[in-house]
Amino acid sequence: MKFREKYIGDRAFYRMLFALVLPLIIQQGITNFVSLLDNVMVGGLGTYSMSAVSIVNQLIFVYNLAIFGGLSGASIFSTQFCGVEDWKGMRNTFRFKLIFSLTTGILATAILLLFGDELTMLFLRGETNTPEEIASTVEAARRYLAVAVIGIIPFGLVQTYAGTMRETGETVSPMKAGLIAIVINLVFNYLLIYGKFGFPMLGVMGAAIATVLSRFVELAYVVISCHRRHGEFRFIEGVYRSAKVPGHLVRRILATGAPLLINEILWSLGMTFINRNYSLLGITVIAAANIATTVWNLFCVIMFAMGSAVSILVGQRLGAGDREGAIDVDRKLIFFTIASNIAVAILVIAAAPFIPLLYKVEPEVRALATKFLIISGAAAPIHAFIHTVYFTIRSGGKTIITFLFDSVYTWIFPAMLSLVLCRFTGLDIVWIYFAVQFIDVVKLFIGVPLLRSGFWANNVIEDVKS
Repeated sequence: MKFREKYIGDRAFYRMLFALVLPLIIQQGITNFVSLLDNVMVGGLGTYSMSAVSIVNQLIFVYNLAIFGGLSGASIFSTQFCGVEDWKGMRNTFRFKLIFSLTTGILATAILLLFGDELTMLFLRGETNTPEEIASTVEAARRYLAVAVIGIIPFGLVQTYAGTMRETGETVSPMKAGLIAIVINLVFNYLLIYGKFGFPMLGVMGAAIATVLSRFVELAYVVISCHRRHGEFRFIEGVYRSAKVPGHLVRRILATGAPLLINEILWSLGMTFINRNYSLLGITVIAAANIATTVWNLFCVIMFAMGSAVSILVGQRLGAGDREGAIDVDRKLIFFTIASNIAVAILVIAAAPFIPLLYKVEPEVRALATKFLIISGAAAPIHAFIHTVYFTIRSGGKTIITFLFDSVYTWIFPAMLSLVLCRFTGLDIVWIYFAVQFIDVVKLFIGVPLLRSGFWANNVIEDVKS
């Protein structure tokens, strides 16, 4: 098979791809751009406030990934049900998602309210921070968290609705909801953080209120949009007439999804553990890593959108029984992802010296953030490939393998490497960051054989169709 035929699609393929991913890229791009502006606004309050918000968001990140993991198992079935237009199957899967997101949201809220201070202190070390610095950071984190937890349950419900809509191939409505939420968040950040136009000056609490408000607006939009168009979203018809989900489907979702849920929790804890190890080297490192992560997320929108594209386009073909078509589409999607992220890497490295200048922080924080961004940019193509491999294996229900490939790997390699280098060596943080970012080269030697084997290309709904 010729290279072009094997790895590059025709015009119809790219029209289909761009129709699917452009709304995702636009939404995620604007979301991350506003997150960057939020970060700059909070950074205007000082390094301690920005570090406090960064720590709390790292804790909430664990919940966000738990939601993602728990819903991912159900999404494998939902996408394949959509591929054969089994709306009853999708409806039952949607109910499962609702129950899971509500239960998880209540549990996460309780944990963060009861143990918020103790969890914040895990990121602060007396040897590298003064008592005054620690006290200021913990107090700011407490004020931010007290409000931020209100947005936890709406976040889970948004993921339930918007995710299921995307699984039908509809990405425009979730995009519009996200864009409206972004505008709300940005406007009220400006009004409430600094007290503009007669609004109170609330600092970090203002940032939390703006975020929570935007979550509720986004939820209202996706719920109304979905229920108004029940002729298009057939799965939503009569969804609240019962909370019952067939036992055999629950068992299959749990068997397939449990490894994903555990994976996302362990992976997010692993990333939190890595950031915590970085933070032990000082509040300056927390602030610099926060800037680098926020900027990196802005540049990674193509990679994130392509993960969704793999889930949807490959999953629908597998559900329809087109195994060879799924493998062919997946190969082309991965090639496009790697090629586009080589361009992203160049942009990140070129912008690295300039973007940290937007922040009102110490020069040493800006210099450190610049170095972190250059390293992250250089590693972008590697992470892009790994990202699409993860979604490829997941699309066919091989969740045990994704668990080993993702979270188990994270804890064995980058997490332990960060611990050893931060705790037991005097190595500079820049070289530690470099080592942790590039240890994922090992994954290339695992991912390529997994893809080539084609073992992942499975129909998971064959024996659970309605």
